[in-house]
Amino acid sequence: MTTTATPLKLAVVGAGVIGRHHAKVAVHHPDLQVVALVDAIPAAATSAADELEAMGVDRPITTETIEQAIAETDIDVVAICSPSGMHVQLAEAALAAGKHVVIEKPLDTTMPRARSIAALAAEGRARGLVTSVISQHRFDPASVAVAGAAHGGGFGTVTSGVASVAWYRSQGYYDSGDWRGTWELDGGGAVMNQGVHTVDLLVWVLGRPVEISAQTGLLAHDRIEVEDTAVATVRFENGALGVIHCTTAAYPGLSARYAVYGTHGSAIVDDDRLAYFHIAPDAATLESASTTSNATAVAGAVDQKDDVVPAEHVVGGPAEPDHFAAGHARQYTDIVAAIRGGTDPGVGVEDALVSLATVRGLYVSATLGQPVRIDDVIEGKYDDVIPVVGAPATAATEGADR
Repeated sequence: MTTTATPLKLAVVGAGVIGRHHAKVAVHHPDLQVVALVDAIPAAATSAADELEAMGVDRPITTETIEQAIAETDIDVVAICSPSGMHVQLAEAALAAGKHVVIEKPLDTTMPRARSIAALAAEGRARGLVTSVISQHRFDPASVAVAGAAHGGGFGTVTSGVASVAWYRSQGYYDSGDWRGTWELDGGGAVMNQGVHTVDLLVWVLGRPVEISAQTGLLAHDRIEVEDTAVATVRFENGALGVIHCTTAAYPGLSARYAVYGTHGSAIVDDDRLAYFHIAPDAATLESASTTSNATAVAGAVDQKDDVVPAEHVVGGPAEPDHFAAGHARQYTDIVAAIRGGTDPGVGVEDALVSLATVRGLYVSATLGQPVRIDDVIEGKYDDVIPVVGAPATAATEGADR
């Protein structure tokens, strides 16, 4: 990739694992230059700056606050990689200073704060500022191909989809930090932490969710508040039905996958790679299928995945070099294009708000033992509901209109 434009100057807030990842992605991106690292712990920012300098680039300044960084150097974009509860104040400071903003997922762990960020982003957009939320798997070639077919009519009428994250986390994983497995600091369990990406992809591909009905359980771990297993059904605006399944109790740990099914085709993405893809080649094939009664309906239906994406994005193909970094790099390319072109980014705050509301709606439904409308979650009807894992608990319904 080449560019003739001056790189955008990036400040990264939060010098932990994900913040350093953003910084390193930016170092290798031709349209970005890391000019500041911000962390309330000075030693963290300093060591992160050391790492970047060792990569052969100019050493970024280090500060304890975003306000200091903005005052001390020229910045175009602020990447917020801090704990989720700090996103609002940091986004507000950056947007107030006229900076574009990138927020690492999740948007937040609470709907009130998420709504605040959405309002700030809308105000910033009116001033020409771009705010995007990291959802890098929407830029994986496999998912781009599946979403394109679903949205463009290639799959015909999309009727259903399944998102399943069957992972394993030991008891030691949860015991390794007091914050793990808590509603306040972890925001949830198998869905919020492990399954959120796959849920987001299902929502992106199937469309606007309308209603969710869920159950959760704590079946294989001790000393945590959140769920290690959850299932839900979702009804979408276009009539499609979806299933969500997330667990951290699937030894030895399998894959994260989602499937999309339609009247003209279907697809499966497994661990970010295309596992299956087929679109009916012509009307005659569809008509012949209606006369059959076997499970596959069409004899000899060819898996087309090898013709849809490059080999490194197909299950069984060669590994994509540094796949985790590549996903973020693809999204940053989209963000740069939005900033330079004055357009909306591929993933805006409203997109992230809907995905977060779907997860929150799952927890509310499981707690109350009733279906929950996603718009009601977004509008704040269930803000006072305290999540409870397992059987519905009336104690958790304070503030909810049942």
